[in-house]
Amino acid sequence: MVELLIVIALLLFLTPFVEEIKNGELIVSALISLVLLSAVLAVANHPSSLIIALLLAIPAIAGRWLNHFHPHLMPREIFLLAGIGLIAFTVFHLLRFVLRAASVDTEVLCASISAYLMLGLLWTMAYWLVESLSPGAFSFNTATDAKETMEGFNAFYFSFITLCTVGYGDITPVTKIARMLAATEAITGLLYVAVLIARLVALYSRPKSS
Repeated sequence: MVELLIVIALLLFLTPFVEEIKNGELIVSALISLVLLSAVLAVANHPSSLIIALLLAIPAIAGRWLNHFHPHLMPREIFLLAGIGLIAFTVFHLLRFVLRAASVDTEVLCASISAYLMLGLLWTMAYWLVESLSPGAFSFNTATDAKETMEGFNAFYFSFITLCTVGYGDITPVTKIARMLAATEAITGLLYVAVLIARLVALYSRPKSS
């Protein structure tokens, strides 16, 4: 759980910086691959979970790299769909681990934070997929002259801003599917925090047996 949290934090904080340097996309791809591999290890406590995670991780990681070097051979939709499936599977197992925990410890706290951040990554790939299938699904209200796309850090940024229900308005969902995803993420972010805090407080307040 600790390793997964560290890798996710590295991905979030390094992406906006490495995207600006030469071959920065390679570093971002490596960080995404590390996150997906760490997700596999986080749910590898049962053989069946490990097999399912590997079946989702292999096309996600291989698709990401093949799309980077040979986009005409591997459409990005394959990588995004497999990545969404793996992240959703990981979030499910992390939440089950937290809800079944008998007490609050470092593993439980790291799993709770990792699940929240993984939710942001889940919608990041969902927005990226929507933009790929329906170009122009998001409107960019920025002053820069460069053409913005819902990829890389832009998708990260919009996802976590929406998850936290901040919404600065610089990126606006236009199509119905994009709006539905944004509304669902905002609701999920609110419910997650409320339910998780209630669960952690209940665990912490539970009387310790002798």
